[in-house]
Amino acid sequence: MDKTKMSEHIQELCEAILRLENAEQCRAFLDDLCTYKEVEQMAMRIYAAKLFLRGSTYNDIIDKTELSSATISRVSRALSHGSGGYRSVLDGNERGASVEAGNINED
Repeated sequence: MDKTKMSEHIQELCEAILRLENAEQCRAFLDDLCTYKEVEQMAMRIYAAKLFLRGSTYNDIIDKTELSSATISRVSRALSHGSGGYRSVLDGNERGASVEAGNINED
C-alpha cells in the first residue's frame, strides 16, 4: 500500500479514537482492534513514560514493567525527541496517566 493511502487509514484510525466517549468504549474498541498482548504492551509503554516523567531510572522501569531495555529506550527517546504524544496524555493529567497492566481484559 502506498504511503498516501496508509496515511489516510491512519487518519481514519485517529478519528475513530476521537469519537470514543469514555473509557468503557475505549476498552471495547481496543479489545476488538488489538490482541491482549498488544494492548498490554501499549499500556506498559504509557506506564514507562509516566515513570520517566516522575524521575524513575531505566532499571526501576525494567523492574516495574518487564519491558525490554530497547522498548524503554524508545519510550525515553519519544519523550525527549518525539512528537509529544506521551506528554499530551500524561503531563498534568493523572486521570490519563493511571495505566496498570492488571486493568486490561484478557479475553
